[in-house]
Amino acid sequence: MENHGRGFDSRPDGGGDVPPDRRPPGGPLPYEGVWRFTAPAVDASVPQARHAVRDLLARQRVPASDDLVQGLLLIVSELVTNAVRHAALLSPTLAVEVAVGAEWVRVSVEDNHPYRPTALEADHGQTGGRGLLLVREVARESGGVCDVEHTTTGGKVIWAALPLTPSVV
Repeated sequence: MENHGRGFDSRPDGGGDVPPDRRPPGGPLPYEGVWRFTAPAVDASVPQARHAVRDLLARQRVPASDDLVQGLLLIVSELVTNAVRHAALLSPTLAVEVAVGAEWVRVSVEDNHPYRPTALEADHGQTGGRGLLLVREVARESGGVCDVEHTTTGGKVIWAALPLTPSVV
């Protein structure tokens, strides 16, 4: 996987401003930033993406609970798997992006396939088909959000943003 680090300006909708007392003088918190990994749309990229995200969160010392990290890794696994299974023919490369703010983490997977996926209710006898439903449920239970957007190149990006501090339900 190629790693392309970026600046500090990608924020999920509704991310809000960081209270001044949480931000160090003169800039972002040490763990804030945006990192982008590219990989071929093949099965081996699923565990590679999961490990890359896990290692990035640890290396940046993102203050995420174990439950949050496990949720993010599940989301990454499901989204990369979907890109490999459903978009590889038209998109031989995919991108995984991790954006970390003071109060949230956003993971996204981008491919060049033009069709927007839909969350299907799967038959209980099926072994697959619930990935996007699972992503939405993990995001919802964590107090986060997820969405699908079209890219300027005609593809799509599917993302989920989760708060670093669990919401009270």
